[in-house]
Amino acid sequence: MKMETNELSVRARGGTELMLQALHARLDPELTRQFQIIPSRVRGLDPDRKRILWLHDKPSREESSFLEQPENRAAFAGIVCVSHYQAALYQMIPGVPYAEMTVLQNAIEPFGAYLPRRSERIRLIYHTTPDRGLEILVPVFEYLAARHPDIELDVFSSFSIYDWTERDAPFQPLFERCRAHPRIRYHGAQLNAVVRQTLSECDIFAYPNIEPETSCIAAIEAMSAGCLTVCAAYGGLPETCANFARLYPFTENRQVHAQRFAAVLDDAIETVRLRKAEDESLRTQQVEYFTRFYAWDRRIGEWDAYLRGLL
Repeated sequence: MKMETNELSVRARGGTELMLQALHARLDPELTRQFQIIPSRVRGLDPDRKRILWLHDKPSREESSFLEQPENRAAFAGIVCVSHYQAALYQMIPGVPYAEMTVLQNAIEPFGAYLPRRSERIRLIYHTTPDRGLEILVPVFEYLAARHPDIELDVFSSFSIYDWTERDAPFQPLFERCRAHPRIRYHGAQLNAVVRQTLSECDIFAYPNIEPETSCIAAIEAMSAGCLTVCAAYGGLPETCANFARLYPFTENRQVHAQRFAAVLDDAIETVRLRKAEDESLRTQQVEYFTRFYAWDRRIGEWDAYLRGLL
């Protein structure tokens, strides 16, 4: 069982880091003193506190194989998953019994009541790392932009959000392609507050995901902001989006994936343009759902009850 001493990068601003900061900011300080909450990767165990392994990633040989051994799992008072999809993966792959896992889904600060968009422009947004589908989105947007003169795209995407700028190198031509397009605004990595402000002004979260995510904070925030979400039914996205997203079947064939995504996104653009009352009503229901089920005010109560139960 590999237990190196290391901390999460203080400069990283990805979903895991934001979740850990938000949890500690809300958790009873007494519980913080009694529990060491370890997000995803075990790099050191505190002998004086009960340990919670808070899984965010998919199981991997490098980081998760130690969970195959009951004696290694016994080092933790609890194992928390962020989705039921993820719990199923850990039960099947390293063989963690369901009895040893608890699902406490991700959470965000809600956006508030849905305010219908009034702009004549239809604004799309992509706000996750470039390896999760940007290579499909950009050519599809270029194609659809020729058909729809009123669409625009904001791209917030860079590995610098994880303080890992060297991994951006293979995607620089794609970033330049974004910068060159008159209706794409490439922002790189920005603070979450900047992304959230843009989300509140956008119509569609365009996400041709090629990563089987365990959950998706980007989708949760987009849908809480009232964005119509277009994504593949892959990984934890169907669970995360709770039937409010425009889902399409995933395929490993990138060309076919692009075609499927383009067709569904084209229809979503038409839906937004018409702004029918029933569609606006559905967006209101969507925002209400994500406010109710993904708010930190709800989730912190679940965490509090879970940790106190372990005491």
